[in-house]
Amino acid sequence: MRAGKKVAILDADITGPSIPRMFGIADQRLAALGENMMMPVATKHGIKVVSTNLLLERETDPVLWRGPILMGALKQFYEEACWGDIDYLLVDMPPGTGDVALTVFQSLPIEGVVIVSSPQDLVQMVVGKAVTMAAMMNVPVVGLVENMSYFECPDCGKRHELYGPSHAEESAETFGIDLLGKLPIDPAIAACCDKGSIEDDLPEHLLDEALKIIAEHDEQ
Repeated sequence: MRAGKKVAILDADITGPSIPRMFGIADQRLAALGENMMMPVATKHGIKVVSTNLLLERETDPVLWRGPILMGALKQFYEEACWGDIDYLLVDMPPGTGDVALTVFQSLPIEGVVIVSSPQDLVQMVVGKAVTMAAMMNVPVVGLVENMSYFECPDCGKRHELYGPSHAEESAETFGIDLLGKLPIDPAIAACCDKGSIEDDLPEHLLDEALKIIAEHDEQ
């Protein structure tokens, strides 16, 4: 959005959707367009969103769907939403390499994936699974982002690695992918997500380098 691009988000975390709350649209609902189409909900700055929580009566209602129904709903979200003229469709996926990832890779025209990890050494095994799955499905990996990488003391500016030393560089080199950046543990980020003001209050220079790399990948 800040680069002047038209963006939409498909919340593929069907059973644990959080996108509507983060963008302050949890009280809105998807509108029907005829018999087989739906209108995404637009955020304050025009990002189009489709999410399970925009269908439920209450956002705390659980989604008790078995696998085939859940996968069918995910395909409908993509095929039956009136996305309009957009530059990027971002798909927010749940952790792991299960049914959702398989359905997304097989059913959507994915041009690249960004893998999100955390500093623990155990997570690197999970990163390896994600990279391998993407390769098996012929989906390019744009790069790796490490979340909760460090905490920067607001008083002295010193960085503390609360979850242990970062393995981001090691993982990126091992799997032959780009390291897009590291996200700190920042209460301000959590606060704007909880408040639903992520579009206005998220730090402007957060992962600037990552966005440049993703944009370059899109141009290739």
